[in-house]
Amino acid sequence: MNLEILRHSCSHVMAQAVKELWPDTKLAIGPAIEDGFYYDFDKKEAFTEDDLAKIEKKMQQIIDKNEPFIKEELDKNSALDLFKKQREDYKAELINALGDEKISVYKTGANFIDLCRGPHVESTGQIKAFKLLSVAGAYWHGIETNPMLQRIYGTCFESAKELDEHLNNLNEAKLRDHRKLGTALEFFDIYHEEAGAGLVFYHPKGALLRTIIEDYEKKEHLKRGYQIVITPHIMQSGLWKTSGHYDYYKDNMYTFDIEAQEYVLKPMNCPGHILIYKSKTRSYKDLPIRFFELGTVYRHEKAGVLHGLLRVRGFTQDDAHIFCLPEQLRDEIKAIIDFVFETMKVFGFKDLQIELSTRPQKYIGSDEDWQRATEALEAALKEKGLKYEVNVAEGAFYGPKIDIKLKDALKRSWQCATIQCDFALPKRFGLSYIDNEGREQQPIMLHRVLLGSLERFIGALIEHYNGDLPLWLAPVQVLIIPIKDTVMEYCQKIRQILLEEGIRVDIDGRSETLDKKIRNSELSKIPYSLVVGEREEKSASVAVRRKGKGNIGSLTIDEFVKNVKEEIKNKV
Repeated sequence: MNLEILRHSCSHVMAQAVKELWPDTKLAIGPAIEDGFYYDFDKKEAFTEDDLAKIEKKMQQIIDKNEPFIKEELDKNSALDLFKKQREDYKAELINALGDEKISVYKTGANFIDLCRGPHVESTGQIKAFKLLSVAGAYWHGIETNPMLQRIYGTCFESAKELDEHLNNLNEAKLRDHRKLGTALEFFDIYHEEAGAGLVFYHPKGALLRTIIEDYEKKEHLKRGYQIVITPHIMQSGLWKTSGHYDYYKDNMYTFDIEAQEYVLKPMNCPGHILIYKSKTRSYKDLPIRFFELGTVYRHEKAGVLHGLLRVRGFTQDDAHIFCLPEQLRDEIKAIIDFVFETMKVFGFKDLQIELSTRPQKYIGSDEDWQRATEALEAALKEKGLKYEVNVAEGAFYGPKIDIKLKDALKRSWQCATIQCDFALPKRFGLSYIDNEGREQQPIMLHRVLLGSLERFIGALIEHYNGDLPLWLAPVQVLIIPIKDTVMEYCQKIRQILLEEGIRVDIDGRSETLDKKIRNSELSKIPYSLVVGEREEKSASVAVRRKGKGNIGSLTIDEFVKNVKEEIKNKV
C-alpha cells in the first residue's frame, strides 16, 4: 500500500472526526508529510491533550464503520456554492485560486465532504494503525498577517508494529534533542533575549568540535585540488540584483544603507566567488577552478520556524563553486558525489538518499541551458549507478540540483549535500575563459556543499550519536581523574604528555568522590577516563575506563597513547 495515500486518507478521517465533534470548526488543508500527516483547523477554543484523545476515539469509530471514500467532480461554481453553504471559507479561497478545471471532492459517511485531489484508499477500514501526536500554531499560507490556525500532527502506518517502532523512535528523538544535549554538554547556546533569536554562540567545547570539522574539511578539499577563498560578509546590493537573488530572496535578506548605497548581509557565497573568478583573464588550461569557502551567511528566517541549530539566521556553509569546461562537467559532478559519500562515511552516516530536482515555475536562464544542466546531473547519477527520486519543479531558480540526504540512527532524513548545475549566473556576470583558438567562451558553474550548514550538521551529529561523539570528534577525548591530591603532579605530567601527542585532555581536580568524578565523566560523554592513584604513579601507568564499557584495565602511558592515536587515526 502507498504510505503517502494511506496517511493522506488518515488526515481526511481526522478532519471528519473534528467536524463531527466540533461542527463549527473550519477546515484548511491536510496533506501527508514525510513521517505522517497534519490538518489545519480554525477553531475558537484551543485543542487540548484530552481533545486529541477524543479525536482518536472518533476516528476509530469512523474506521470501524469501513466507510468508502467516494470521489465526485464538480464545476468550479458548483464547488464554490457547496463550500460557501458549509461556511468553509478556506476551501472557497482555494477553489477561487484554481482554474476552470473540474474540482474533485471526496465524501465519507453521511455528511462529511472535503475538497481534495486525492487519491485515497478505498475505504476507512483500510487504515489500521494511527496516532495523533501534537498541536501547533500555523498561519494560513504561512503568512504572519493571515489567521493563526491550529495544526494537528499525526502519523499512520500499515501495521501496529511499524507504528510502535516509529513512536519509540520519536521518544528516543526527544532524548537525543540536540538543543538539550548541546546545552548540557556545554557546546552552544542561543541567547534569544539578549542577542536575538536564531544566532548561535559556540562555547569552548562546541567551538572546538566545529574547528575539528572545519580542519578536516580544509585538508580534504586541498587534497582534491580546491583553492580556499574568503569573501566579505557585506556586499553592495547590485551584485544580488545581477545574480537574481534580490528578486527571488529579498524577503529573506538583511539590507541596509551605507553612504546612500544599499548593502546586503550575504545570504549566499556565490557572487563573491564569481568576483574572484572575474579578477583576471582565465584560460581553458586553468579550468576546472574550484573555490572553497567556509562562508558564514545570514537569512531573515521567521521566528516561528527557528529551531536550535537546525534553522538559524546566521550559519556557515562548506561552500564551493567549480568553474569548468563543458567536457569536464560530468566528471566534476561525479567527483563531488564521491566526495560526499566518502565524507559522510567518515562521520558515521552510511545510509544516504538522493533526489534530483528539476526546473521550478520561476527561473532564470534559457530552457535549452536548463535541459543541458539537468541531463548532466542525471547522466552522472546513472553512470555512478545510483538510485534517485525526481522532484519535479523543485530546483533552484538558477539551475537543477542533486540533493543528498543522510539518515541518522533513528532513520530520520537530514538535508546536507547539494550539487547545483548553473549556466545562468556565468551568463549574467559575463564570465569567460579563452579557448584553444583564442576565443572567449562561457564556463559552466557548479554550486555545491557537502555538509551544508555546519550548524545543522552539528545538530545532526549530536542527535545521531546521542552526544556520544566518536573519539576523533570528541572535544575532550580523555579526562584524568586523580584519586588524591597527592598524585596531582603525576596527573599534570600525564596531561602534558597527551597534549604533546595531540590528544585533547582535561583533569578533574575537584574535591569530589571518585564515584562522582566517574559519573561526571560519563554524563559529559568523554570517551576515556584515566583513574590515577598512588599505585598508578608508582608503576607509571593509568587505570583506563571507556565510556559505556567501564574499566578496561591498566596500561602504561605509552601503551595508552599508542592505542588512542590509532583509534583517532582510524576515525572510529
